[in-house]
Amino acid sequence: MTPGRTQLICPVCSSQPMKPLKAAATTSQPVLTVAQIETIFFKVPELYEIHKDFYDGLLPRVQQWSHHQRVGDLFQKLNLKVRSPKDCKETAKNSLEGRFVLLKYSINLNDLLKHTPTSHPDHPLLQDALRISQNFLSSINEETTPRRQSMTVKKGENRQLLKDSFMVELVEGARKLRHVFLFTDLLLCAKLKKQIGGKNQQYDSKWYIPLTDLTFQGPEETEPLTIPQVPDEELDAMKVKISHLRSEIQREKRANKGSKVIDRLRKKLSEQESLLLLTSPSMPLRLYNKNGKSYSFLISSDYERAEWKEILKEQQKKCLKTSSLTSMELQMLTSSCVKLQTVHHIPLSVNKEEDESPGLYGFLNVIVHSASGLKQSLNLYCTLEVDSFGFFSNKAKTRVYRYTTEPKWNEEFEIELEGSQTLRLLCYEKCYNKTKQNKEDGESTDRIMGKGQIPLDPQTLQGKDWQRTVIPMNGIEVKLSMKFTSREFSLKRMPSRKPMGVFGVKISTVTKRERSKVPYIVRQCLEEIERRGMEEVGIYRVSGVATDIQALKTAFDTNNKDVSVMMSEMDVNAIAGTLKLYFRELPEPLFTDELYPNFAGGITLTDSVAKESCMLNLLLSLPEPNLVTFLFLLDHLKRVAEKESINKMSLHNLATVFGPTLLRPAEKDSKIPANPTQPISMGDSWSLEVMAQVQVLLYFLQLETIPTPDSKRQSILFSTEV
Repeated sequence: MTPGRTQLICPVCSSQPMKPLKAAATTSQPVLTVAQIETIFFKVPELYEIHKDFYDGLLPRVQQWSHHQRVGDLFQKLNLKVRSPKDCKETAKNSLEGRFVLLKYSINLNDLLKHTPTSHPDHPLLQDALRISQNFLSSINEETTPRRQSMTVKKGENRQLLKDSFMVELVEGARKLRHVFLFTDLLLCAKLKKQIGGKNQQYDSKWYIPLTDLTFQGPEETEPLTIPQVPDEELDAMKVKISHLRSEIQREKRANKGSKVIDRLRKKLSEQESLLLLTSPSMPLRLYNKNGKSYSFLISSDYERAEWKEILKEQQKKCLKTSSLTSMELQMLTSSCVKLQTVHHIPLSVNKEEDESPGLYGFLNVIVHSASGLKQSLNLYCTLEVDSFGFFSNKAKTRVYRYTTEPKWNEEFEIELEGSQTLRLLCYEKCYNKTKQNKEDGESTDRIMGKGQIPLDPQTLQGKDWQRTVIPMNGIEVKLSMKFTSREFSLKRMPSRKPMGVFGVKISTVTKRERSKVPYIVRQCLEEIERRGMEEVGIYRVSGVATDIQALKTAFDTNNKDVSVMMSEMDVNAIAGTLKLYFRELPEPLFTDELYPNFAGGITLTDSVAKESCMLNLLLSLPEPNLVTFLFLLDHLKRVAEKESINKMSLHNLATVFGPTLLRPAEKDSKIPANPTQPISMGDSWSLEVMAQVQVLLYFLQLETIPTPDSKRQSILFSTEV
């Protein structure tokens, strides 16, 4: 808060410098004439008094800061003071300093709003203050630039912008990028025109719905929505290209190459990022006009969808008058969007500031402790979302805490971060009564009770200690603890110091000790997952509870006789997590350090016959325990993918989860960034390597058969020694 305060109280606003200047103005050698002083410092003392009042109100709140402290009302009062006197408007028009202060004020407001969670009570106040200040600046520009008056909303119109965002609209089966504007009385969907010859941004109106005519429930005969799905392989290919282009741009910058080369690369990067943003969302938000017309948007996260539904429903309660626009009025409103927009750019790399953080790369451990503030007993669970490549996805889910006002989950999750900047949390009420379920298009039948988000600040998370925080949401507070581990530390394969354990011990040592072909832990985990986890949505992708995983790890390490009973009572995601942890903690990957470079090279071969020959020869070169264990796991993963329509886990999804776990070499320290805030190219070079590991595993998953030299594969896999 301190930096914002010092920026708002601009030194030039003080009346102190004016006194010696005015005194000197009447001498024979004035620094400035009286007329010049009046022009340069026009009404600046009045502005100073306004900002001093703001500072006096802000200071005691900063000194007694808390999570629930508000400052938005101070900004609103400041707006009223600046807008009300005619002289203040004249000051901004005629004084460079006055306009600078107003512009700086809007920038500070925008920064403050960016770091304020939407669930915080200050968010709507700050949003309103920002809108007013931007409209005020626009009105000054309109009066000083008459030719732009045609772009304004007509005088006397009581219409304000509440929210805007870039979204994907589904039009006759095709995905279209739109900019959606929610005003106090209507929802406007517009298309941003391409900028040609340095012209200003312009919008084309596609459609609008008066809020009084908008509904979320369509007629009974409404056809189900068919969403064109883009294969995961294509989405990953786009990510590979994006990572590669980002690395190239950083390389060209370091080499001080010409700007033309970098501009060409940036153009290609923007094309790929735009394509990914267009093709990745798949969560529907369907809106209807009372005349029966339907409009469908695709969104990447439940958080964003809930955000739009909440503000639309809330505004509908306040909107009583139906708005009908003439074609001229619609054109004027659409034109005004250029100045009113709060979301100015599509989330592309080219639109980011040079010094903007590239996000965190590594692993985030999150403990969801408890929730308080509930008014009635409910069945509750939470989900966690993080961002990557410009959009959010669900990463973890707590168990349902049954019928309580104070759920105490105390569950820990490990979430992989890929350039992530924000953690989102949603709290749901679980619906068990199917007769009460009111399911909208593709939407969960469970009710969102609250939602909130926190920025993943590298400075805050750089220590090794747990960071405790509280996320306020709709009167509910959820307590969390977080700890971040950068890739430098999280990806080291550390040999176990316990000679009799199984985690961190060579697979050949374990199988020799157990007198088996496949380690007992692998067989037990796969057996339990095949028994009750094959239809679990997101099996292997959704994080299991870390405390359960650690309990199973200890049980296997100490050869606990009750491990099978423990597994039968645990969530199946914890068992899947235990299996992944076992492979991740092997001192050497299943595909071995020695053969890894050969696998990485073989997958790049373009001749299909040569590639198959190379990859199979490499696979059959693995030590016997490694080969047999891999084939045992491979058969299981193929059976999981056969249930893809239920569990949503395709071969590609499974390869994404297991590829780095099975192939990542033990010694990669020199290629891993030591600092989580290293330039983005470091994270992208890692992403390229991960994609190669995914492709290797995917290749074997897609092969129909893998012949073995002695043709004894069946007897190996199903013998009593396994």
